[in-house]
Amino acid sequence: MDQIFSIFVRSIFVDNMVFAYYLGMCSFLAVSKNVKTAVGLGMAVTFVLVCTLPINYLLENYVLKSGALSWLGEDFGNVDLSFLSLIIFIAVVASFTQLVEMAVEKFSPSLYASLGIFLPLIAVNCAILGGSLFMQQREFPNIAIATSYGLGSGIGWMLAIVGMAAVREKLQYSDIPKPLKGLGITFIITGLMGIAFMSFSGIKI
Repeated sequence: MDQIFSIFVRSIFVDNMVFAYYLGMCSFLAVSKNVKTAVGLGMAVTFVLVCTLPINYLLENYVLKSGALSWLGEDFGNVDLSFLSLIIFIAVVASFTQLVEMAVEKFSPSLYASLGIFLPLIAVNCAILGGSLFMQQREFPNIAIATSYGLGSGIGWMLAIVGMAAVREKLQYSDIPKPLKGLGITFIITGLMGIAFMSFSGIKI
């Protein structure tokens, strides 16, 4: 239980997808102009991460990696399908992204219109695929830890984009030099927020 909590907290603050690895920056920069829209996209990304990481964990450990198919019998003990892992992970992410897109379009048309092309682009959001690849690289011991990592990574990404959106809304009323308006000041703030999040790396969890 302690390990699950540790992974959850670390994935939010220490291993934040945006500020530690700069993953998912396209959506982060483009959709972080409005808090409401940022919250909607953040919740969608969190949902997809929470759903896809456990499924990809099961696929990785019981289908794809070397020896994973040994449960089918001795003849399958040497089968290695790890070369398919990337395309399988993407297929799972794309499937859940389609479900999220249909749900948002049905229940919140205004949010669907606000997100525009960036909602279906969750399928190629490198933060989501990065979560599955980190799960594979770090060899999490069980599905509970993988799920905790997915939830924490999603919340961390949502925290980052909502925080940026809140700052950018305030910046609309600030006197910013003309050359820095728009993406210029956004890049600077992203760097400063990344430096601020580095302070969490000293915490022992």
